Order: sequence, then structure tokens, then C-alpha cells
Amino acid sequence: AEQIERIVACVPGGARNIQDIYPLAPLQEGLLFHHLLAKDGDPYVLYSVSRFDSRERVEQYVSALQGVIDRHDILRTSVVWEGLPEAVQVVWRSAPLLAEEVVLDSADGEIVQQLVARFDPRHYRFDVCVAPMMHVAFAQEHAGGSYVLVHLFHHLVIDHTALEIVQHEIAAYLHGEEGQLPEPVPFRTVVAQARLGVSREEHEAFFRAMLGDVSEPTLPFGLADVQGDGSDIVAAYHRIESSLSRRLRTCARRLGVSAASVCHVAWARVLAVLSGRDDVVFGTVLFGRMQGGAGADRGMGLFLNTLPVRVKTATSAEAGVRQAHAALAQLMYHEHAPLALAQRCSGVAAPAPLFSALLNYRHFASEAASRVRDGIQPLGGKER
Repeated sequence: AEQIERIVACVPGGARNIQDIYPLAPLQEGLLFHHLLAKDGDPYVLYSVSRFDSRERVEQYVSALQGVIDRHDILRTSVVWEGLPEAVQVVWRSAPLLAEEVVLDSADGEIVQQLVARFDPRHYRFDVCVAPMMHVAFAQEHAGGSYVLVHLFHHLVIDHTALEIVQHEIAAYLHGEEGQLPEPVPFRTVVAQARLGVSREEHEAFFRAMLGDVSEPTLPFGLADVQGDGSDIVAAYHRIESSLSRRLRTCARRLGVSAASVCHVAWARVLAVLSGRDDVVFGTVLFGRMQGGAGADRGMGLFLNTLPVRVKTATSAEAGVRQAHAALAQLMYHEHAPLALAQRCSGVAAPAPLFSALLNYRHFASEAASRVRDGIQPLGGKER
């Protein structure tokens, strides 16, 4: 009763505005840790930037986004931890979106650059105790002209797949087709599956078998401290030629494995050279939707997880690919295991990291940033 009183006191409107209370999923616990650790900004505040042809279009977008927030529990969720034995997430019945208009002077530089700089996650933070964990800020580029808008959101409540669902549902609202959207999938189901679906003992047995004899971390270039606040990250991009992509997929089909398995072995061989070892461990990003239950493919929220995978490179490429494919298939069953649990099952003594590199292999439908749709032009953003 005392804990519930603490939670109720944190929510505007009190108990009447609380729909549900439940624990955090494992990856949410990790992101909350880094949120609390950060002194300035937040490494897990992400954003997208768009140009709108009119203020009316901005207002329509904000209204549509509020409609999406109203549909999904996770988008009306806050996190409370003060005075509690463990952090919980609280679903609000009503969570109004903060939409802020900012007046900027073009004499000080391009409006879009000024707006992004003002809300740069390196110094901008959300109060994660307040729902929704989203913020919209917009500014007019010139009198009587277009507007630019920054849509900020916290990774605690949304992943890449969920972000695509948000954009799809916003488009449905803009076209008056919201009545055709499917029934929302409650995030509490995901949390229950993550915490209760596979026992802790099963997770520990699996990761001890995988990592129990690993006594040294895999550190490319010897880099152990790579967390930081995201302010010193440099991004590089290289598009793989279609001919190489076709050969990779032909190879995967011939071996009866996924293209992801081939890429994991290729990445393992890179790490082997950079870390001076032929037995490497690195993180792999899992969608978290395979064991998520019915409707998980269209569920809103943070489903994904990062877990270690081990690849021994002192073998033929073909044998390595088959072994990696089997290892990834087994890992899928444990896709909601806490990363901290997996790390403790290794022989690497804390506080040393088990690994400092990861591979995020996913299908990505790219869309030209210059494409204008419904008077809205995507200008990019930041997603990590």
C-alpha cells in the first residue's frame, strides 16, 4: 500500500489517471540505468526532423500523434523508482503530448540547424517520470512559409519497428483511416513474456554453457570504455554493392542458413583480427518479437534486446557459418534474457566488460529523405 501511494503521488490526477502498473522489461532496466548515469543529456533520447508546408499541417500531425499515443499503453507510460524496491512503469489513462512552438531568427543560421541544436540529446533530457516520453518542437522557417519540426522520443518506450508503426498510424490518422487500424497489443504482455516466459535458471544454464570458460573480454583495438554519453560518436556508412549482396544471399541459401548468420561470421572474423584472438564474443541485437506472443510483429514498445554471441574463427568459413546459425537459433529462445545475467555467466570478472562491439543486423527499408508526402518532407534524425 505504501509503494502504491508513492506511485499515485507521481501521477497527475492520482489513482483515477492510472490504468496499470508493472515492472520494466530487462532492456528497459538497462536504458534507465544509463539515463540515471548521464549527467548532461541522455544517450537514449532519439529524434526525427521533418519540414511541413504549413502550420495547419503541423497541427494535423500533432493531433494525429496524440491519437496514436491515446491508442497505445506504452506511449502513455512513465517510470517511477524513488522509494521503491525496483523501478516500475505506470500507464496513464491520459497523457497529453507536449508540442512547443519556438521562435527563431534566420539571421542566426538555418532554422532547422538551430532547432536541432536546441534539442540535441547531448544536453536535452526527458523527465521519464512524466508520460508521454515524447516531445514535439517546431519553428517557422520564414514568414508565411514552411515549418520545421523535431519529434523527440525516448528509447525506453519505442524501438525501430515501433517507430515505423508510429509513422504508419500517424499517416492513417492524417487520411481519416484510423478506424481501420488493428487492435493495439498491450505492452504488459511483452513484459510478462520477458520476465516469466523462460525461467532465470534456464537463461543461466544456457549462458553458462556458452560463456562459462570465457575469461577475457573481446576488445577490438583494446577499447573497453565505449559507453560515454554519445557526444563523441562518429558515424560512417558504406553501401554494399548489389552484386555482393546477391552472392551473399546465394551462399546463405546453398548452406541452408540465414544471411544474418553469414554476416555474423564475417563480423567475428573482423573482430578476431582487431582483438588478436580467434574466439570472440560480441553483442547481437535481437528483435525480441519472436517470443512476444500474438501480434508482437505489430506491437508498440521496446521489444529488442542485445545479448552476447560467441564465434570461434579457427575453423573453415562454412563450418563457422553453420555453427553461428545454430548458436543464433538457440539464442532466439533466450531473446528476453537480461544482458547483465548473461555477462555474469561468463568467466570475465566484473567490472570488465564481456565485449565492447556489437552487430545490429536488420532489414531496413530506405526511403529518400527528399520525398515529400502529404506536405511533409523527412529531413533525417538520429536513432541509436
